Parts: sequence; C-alpha cells; structure tokens
Amino acid sequence: MAGEQITSTPRREQSQRREQTPRREQTPRRELILRTAARLFAKHGFHGVSIAELGAAVGTSGPALYRHFPGKEALLSEMLIRISERLLAGGQERAGRIDDPGELLAALVDFQLDFTLHEPELITVQDRDLDNLPSAERRRVRALQRSYVEIWVDALCRLRPGLDAEDARIAAHGAFGLLNSTPHSALRTDQTRAATRLRQMALAALTGL
Repeated sequence: MAGEQITSTPRREQSQRREQTPRREQTPRRELILRTAARLFAKHGFHGVSIAELGAAVGTSGPALYRHFPGKEALLSEMLIRISERLLAGGQERAGRIDDPGELLAALVDFQLDFTLHEPELITVQDRDLDNLPSAERRRVRALQRSYVEIWVDALCRLRPGLDAEDARIAAHGAFGLLNSTPHSALRTDQTRAATRLRQMALAALTGL
C-alpha cells in the first residue's frame, strides 16, 4: 500500500486526525456488488469485466446496477477509498491506545496481515487498477495511504530515535510489500503457516533497523 513520500507527522496529530468523506448509505445489495466486483476485478482486471457481467454475477441486469453506482469507475472508487479509510482508521485506533512503539509496530503488522489474509482481492485490485480511478479519487486514495504509512514511520522513529524518517519510510514500504504478498504466497501453502512466517519476517525487518 505504498504512497507518495511526505515528512513524518507527530503521533498526537495522527491519532486525532480523521479523514472526512461523504458517506452513502450501505445496503446489503451495495455490499454484495462491491464484494463481487472486487473478486471479478482481481481475477480479470477492471477493463476485463463489463457491467453486464457484473450484473449477472450478482443476479441482476447490468442496467440495474446503475441504481447503486453511476458506473464502473464510481464502483472502483468507492471500493478503494473505503479500504484506504478502513486501514487508516485501524492504524489511528492502534496508535491512539498503544504507547510502546514496539508493541504498536507488532499491532500494525498484525492488522495489515489480517487484512491481506481476509481480503486479498482488494490488494490485487489496488495494486493493479489504482490508475483507473479518476484523478480526484486517485489523489484521495494516495492521501489516505500516505497518512497510514506515516503512522508506521512515527512508530519506527520512536523505536529507533536516531533513525532518519526517510529510512523509516523506506522500511515501512518494504514491510507492506512483504505483507501484501499474501495473496500470492498464501495460495501455495497453509494460510496460518504463511501468516506466521510473514509476520516474523516483517517484524524482524522493522525492528532490526
């Protein structure tokens, strides 16, 4: 979940800051459409899935989907903005209640790993189809990602006071790359075993700086 690089943000500001996004009512049908779209986009790519195919997959017609989303771009935008908001909110919640930076890093690793294990399709879609978002929505996702990364950077800098923020940022992005490999690594082995090994490797890389 890499984003553009910015300077580190003080921890208190991180824990208090909340991104403000207009909320649309979430109905079971909308949730089903989003989950199904994530699965299909991950398998076939954003451009490889038509509205008609998506409608058929959720048991309705393609045109009926427009009652829920104006189009595929709007659907993709909501999908990626929502997961970026969820990750940031989860990171902020942990940063707000865990003072010890080592414990916070462990909690962040567990949080990110849980996400990648349970929603691997979203990892694939974000990595591959982020550039298909309209520019405003893409900037929104990038801003949310940067804020999430900075929670990790702040924890690393507090754990290693002499560590340069830029080096901490590089390390955080490296940890994301490792943890986000789960959609590939966990498919070829026992999921629990893969998760245990990936957690060990991420923590060793982050705390061994």
